[in-house]
Amino acid sequence: MSSRKEIVRTFLEMSCDGRVRDAYAKHVAKGFKHHNAYFKGDAESLMLGMEQNAKENPDKKLAVKHVIEEGDLVVVHSHVKHNAKEPGFGLAHIFKFDGDKIVELWDLAQEVPATSPNQYGMF
Repeated sequence: MSSRKEIVRTFLEMSCDGRVRDAYAKHVAKGFKHHNAYFKGDAESLMLGMEQNAKENPDKKLAVKHVIEEGDLVVVHSHVKHNAKEPGFGLAHIFKFDGDKIVELWDLAQEVPATSPNQYGMF
């Protein structure tokens, strides 16, 4: 059995490279809900949006920077780039689990600025 940390890494990697339906079938529980403000709160709506994003960005890359697990929650901090020419986005995903299935998801994104006064950067 995979750890919850491995499950979220796999879910995000599969979703990023276009295997969205497979990721949902393997890792998402029935009754899943999410809090992405751009889609209805059901699994199907978010899955379709993720599929569309994968089609529009076939060269998308995801780099997981940190994964933290506490109780039934797993938090992932990552960097996604839709293509090699853009600076991308810093992402935070919070996954809630029931057993080994994802039952709830929160996601937050911040565009990586072209320049920043912060010498440490976002990652």
